[in-house]
Parts: sequence; structure tokens; C-alpha cells
Amino acid sequence: MEYDFHEAMKLANQLCFPLYAAAREVTNLYTPWLKPLGLTYTQYIVFLVLWEKDGLSVTEIGEKLMLDNGTLSPLLKKMEQAGYVERRRCREDDRVVEIRLTEEGRQLKEKAKEIPAKVAGCIPLPEEKARQLYSLLYELLEKQRGKSK
Repeated sequence: MEYDFHEAMKLANQLCFPLYAAAREVTNLYTPWLKPLGLTYTQYIVFLVLWEKDGLSVTEIGEKLMLDNGTLSPLLKKMEQAGYVERRRCREDDRVVEIRLTEEGRQLKEKAKEIPAKVAGCIPLPEEKARQLYSLLYELLEKQRGKSK
């Protein structure tokens, strides 16, 4: 079969578009619960990483969230100004900046604890399909990350 670039150039034939649009839709589901806490979605996922393991370097956080330093640094600066985190130079290597939660940052976890369940309740997919989608997306991410290394 011959390659048809006219078909290939249609929006409906692009894998990237439904991924992009679905990601935006799901991210927007968080807004009603994050806004009262004064958080953006990106700040929230930084908190998820730090609530799981406090004291990570900026590089480690970036790797976990697949974010570059140019995106992460201003975000962490705002979180520090809000009193949620502290940025400290590592004692062993002063080129490394570690991020530590403040008491206020740790307490925010309690205020945010209902968010995952509330958002999950808004996803209009049966649980099995949601798990399947999750698995496929992580498979795609792992393969893409493997290619870029």
C-alpha cells in the first residue's frame, strides 16, 4: 500500500492529538479542588513526589515528573515563596539543590487527601479500561524515555 500523506496529515489520524486533548481534559478536572488550595496542577504533582519522598534534588524531581529545570525552577521558587518548600544546597555537592517540605507543605497533604478519589470519580471510564489506559500510557512513556537516553 502506498503512503498517502494527505491522509497522514489529517488531525483525526494523529495519535498526538487525542493524547494532548485527553491530558488537558483530565488535568482540568483537578482545578476545582486545587484552586481552593492555591495550587496549580504542576505544583500538585511536585507535592505528590515530595509527599512520597522528601528531600529530593531538583534533578530527581524533574526526572520523576519528566520536567526540565527551566520549568521546575520557577515553580519551586513560587512554592518556596508560598512557604511550602525550602531549597537547600547539598552538603556533599553544592551544585545540587535539594527540596524539602516545610511543615506547611507537609500539612497540605491532609488538605489534598481527597483529590485523587474525587478526580477518579470524574473519569468516565470503567475501572478496567482506566487501568488498561494507565498501563498503555506508561508503556509508551517508558519506551520513549528509553529512546531518548
